[in-house]
Amino acid sequence: MKKIQTRVRRIERPIEHIIVHCSATPQGKDFGADDIDRWHRNKGLDLIGYHYVVRLDGTVERGRDLFKAGAHCNDQYRDYDSIGVCYIGGLDDSGEPCDTRTPEQRTALRALLQTLKGVWPLAKISGHRDWAPSRQGGCPCFDAQQEYADITGDVYMNR
Repeated sequence: MKKIQTRVRRIERPIEHIIVHCSATPQGKDFGADDIDRWHRNKGLDLIGYHYVVRLDGTVERGRDLFKAGAHCNDQYRDYDSIGVCYIGGLDDSGEPCDTRTPEQRTALRALLQTLKGVWPLAKISGHRDWAPSRQGGCPCFDAQQEYADITGDVYMNR
């Protein structure tokens, strides 16, 4: 497993949500933050919309600076008070939504979310699909609220 390089510090904007996304790319095809940055710029954004990207091998890459509001969940205006985390994948070989996370991604994603909850213990972890009803079952391709319900910031509070 790759070592996760995540140095996180508090920022001025309020963080109430940590929102998990998938890149909606085919299973097994590896992409990174630079690729997503290019895709988002081609759509008219000034830079990548996510704050973190989790690659197939579990490498966690930084995207947008945490000081800057995201561009990943404008549904219900969640960009300002959230952190966007995207794992690579989300589509099966036929292009249908599917939970394609590798074991390395599962481990890295959980570790990243635990770190973020340690800094913002009151932030709620959810999936993009929880904010956008049209994406039910699609982004991410699993129930993030249920899967990460056990993650709390409590164990980090006494550091």
